[in-house]
Amino acid sequence: MAATMHTFANAAELARNLADKVAASLSTAIASRGTASIAVSGGSTPKLFFQELSTRDLDWSKVTITLVDERFVPADNPRSNHLLVATNLLQNKATAATFQPLYQAAGSVEDAAKLATTATQAIGNPFDVAILGMGGDGHTASFFPGGNNLAVALDPTTPRGIITMDAEGAGEPRLTFTFSSLRDARLLVLHIEGESKKDVLTKAEGNGDEADMPIRAILRRAASPVDIYWAP
Repeated sequence: MAATMHTFANAAELARNLADKVAASLSTAIASRGTASIAVSGGSTPKLFFQELSTRDLDWSKVTITLVDERFVPADNPRSNHLLVATNLLQNKATAATFQPLYQAAGSVEDAAKLATTATQAIGNPFDVAILGMGGDGHTASFFPGGNNLAVALDPTTPRGIITMDAEGAGEPRLTFTFSSLRDARLLVLHIEGESKKDVLTKAEGNGDEADMPIRAILRRAASPVDIYWAP
């Protein structure tokens, strides 16, 4: 599907506009189906967007928030995406939302992935909104170049659910939704900021292997159009 670039003057303007777009999408979902779902990403980029979205006026009690991916660390760990979302998004009006974590207190990351797959099935699919980020190495979600489960994660025939990922660039073991879980979100957004990320995106849009820059799988094979939100 084609990607559409939305460019903003700065991070604050991007955060406001993306929050408006997401809030409208969630409200539309609630109006048509009675519930709404959104999967969000971690990192430093989405903080302002989370803070903006948390103030938007919609029926948050009908919204389920989950994570695109997570580190295999408890929610009180400073590197936890759960902690990032709790601190920045699950506040103000959004405190009424339901949050479904990916981390599970299991003996292994593999066991946690099975538990998380079961727990997230209740959300329903496709997601109404999925917000992806992108690393300087071209990873998105926890689809890391060189990841031990990368080929399986990107395979469109791999079922929806959570898969584990170990990679040199990942730090901790990861839990991540599979490509098939994310590819058909009703609103599929890639949120990136800075000139260096724009350069990475330009490279990803060129020829090359998905294994080298896994964001290419989303740009080339997503079932939904990709809305790219970028600010310098």
